[in-house]
Amino acid sequence: MRFDPRPVFDASEAGARDLGDLPEWDLSDLYPSPDAPEFKRDMDWLEKACADFAADFEGKLAELSAAAMLDCVLRYEKIDLIAGRIMSFIGLRYYQITTDAERAKAMSDAQDRITTFTTPLVFFSLEINRIDDAVLDGWFGENSDLARYKPIFDRMRSMRPYQLSDELEKFLHDQSTVGAAAWNRLFDETIAGLEFTIDGETRGLEATLNDLTEQDRSKREAASRELARVFGDNIKVFARVHNTLAKEKEIEDRWRGMPSPQTGRHLSNHVEPEVVEALRNAVVNAYPKLSHRYYELKRKWMDLDVMEVWDRNAPLPMESDRLVGWDEARETVLAAYGEFDPEMARLAEPFFDKGWIDAAVKPGKAPGAFAHPTVADAHPYVMLNYLGKPRDVMTLAHELGHGVHQRLAAGQGELLASTPLTLAETASVFGEMLTFRRLLANAPSDAERKVMLAGKVEDMINTVVRQIAFYDFECKLHDARRQGELTPDDIGALWMSVQGESLGPAFTFMDGYESFWAYIPHFVHSPFYVYAYAFGDGLVNALYAVYEEGDPDFQKKYFDMLKAGGSKHHKELLAPFGLDASDPAFWDKGLSMISGFIDELEAME
Repeated sequence: MRFDPRPVFDASEAGARDLGDLPEWDLSDLYPSPDAPEFKRDMDWLEKACADFAADFEGKLAELSAAAMLDCVLRYEKIDLIAGRIMSFIGLRYYQITTDAERAKAMSDAQDRITTFTTPLVFFSLEINRIDDAVLDGWFGENSDLARYKPIFDRMRSMRPYQLSDELEKFLHDQSTVGAAAWNRLFDETIAGLEFTIDGETRGLEATLNDLTEQDRSKREAASRELARVFGDNIKVFARVHNTLAKEKEIEDRWRGMPSPQTGRHLSNHVEPEVVEALRNAVVNAYPKLSHRYYELKRKWMDLDVMEVWDRNAPLPMESDRLVGWDEARETVLAAYGEFDPEMARLAEPFFDKGWIDAAVKPGKAPGAFAHPTVADAHPYVMLNYLGKPRDVMTLAHELGHGVHQRLAAGQGELLASTPLTLAETASVFGEMLTFRRLLANAPSDAERKVMLAGKVEDMINTVVRQIAFYDFECKLHDARRQGELTPDDIGALWMSVQGESLGPAFTFMDGYESFWAYIPHFVHSPFYVYAYAFGDGLVNALYAVYEEGDPDFQKKYFDMLKAGGSKHHKELLAPFGLDASDPAFWDKGLSMISGFIDELEAME
């Protein structure tokens, strides 16, 4: 990536003195640099290890003894770990400055090389899926160390009905770097390069979106209109990205015989379609008592006849515009974690002290926030774009929840540590809830309690209502793309079809809002990812209700759940708490917590 010397508004410079010393990543725990001898050593090892693995095992898996199969799995896991370490380092470095040509080239080159190295491994899952169940059962019965990996085999074999020929699977693997991965990069680089000019200042997407939470309504409107203008100027590129990725997905799904565009996501999440459908229906049916009811309250608080889209995330009129410094944010989250269990705070502390967080907003840095687990023998890294808003503190609590989860799950090893998306949001949303409950309990006045409750309701609406609306938009988009190419206006119409339904009659929508689908990365990087947020929020609300009921073993059960990583199905993980996500009443229980907060707000009127 190239360094761009043009003057760009940098929110971190504007707020650094107020926010304190914002940390940056120290990626040396992965590699000292891209040209370090350790990096070359691992890349060379990976090339040979993949070739040796194929030479030793291709065409022979069904004939292996249980002990030999364990050796095979352990070698496969080591390859996965080294490849993951390389790509974690290169990817995190890229996300720090996505507009730097050298970093972009390094990531593209690494992706190309690793894709080439690992192509010989494609046989592994294909052969596993052709082995008789009796053979696998025999292996697991004979060798308990191998039986620990049974969930990995189960996941692979869930794809059996949709598996293509060996030649086609290898072709898809080879072709991936110039397929979805290339379109993902185009999206990332386009987003990172967007410039928005307001009052003579030029800034990036993250700082402009931040204006949508300003107290001054004229600033929110100016930001919304500038976002619409820039998105509109680039809408053909975004439409091309979405058309291409949706069509590519449709072609591959059709060849595989998948019954719906969502099937692949459900399989990777290890969740049944009917569970997701029950969640979706419960949320949509609850729109009137959740988002519609809350936004009507907010409209009255703001003394407006009707709200515009730039009022959705506006602070309340009585809300303070005080910025929260980094040290205070750290103390707030760690104290909330520590009150739940000191071990949780202990697991979170190194993120602050050892360069595991990159917090400041900087030119070219990827927008948003995430926690990347890297690999099981390293540690996670958290990315934020911290601007000192109260919601940024909650984002810190959210991403640290991921980080704690990832640290605990790492004990499962590289293949079993990864958690399905539906469960990956559990610890993050729980961490947010702990932080919120602590802040609420310490609120100095009813007015501040009201502001906190309203803020939490908005966050939950954004996590549940908005994400299910996004899911519906994606479902409509992929269905429509099957009928032919979609113009930007077509996509905009699909976007607007879910906005009024989900937000309710308190809103009107400015011209240009129909382009706001363009910047949401989940649609591009992880189709149908978004329902996992609603799943996680509903699951955590139900979990938190059990915690509040005073289960004396709750902390132990909770840590056991996080330590399990991806080694257990959601039914197994929730059973110790007396919960079952396949029960439709489960989702109503979670949604009732949001509704209860709105009841409390209405009672304050």
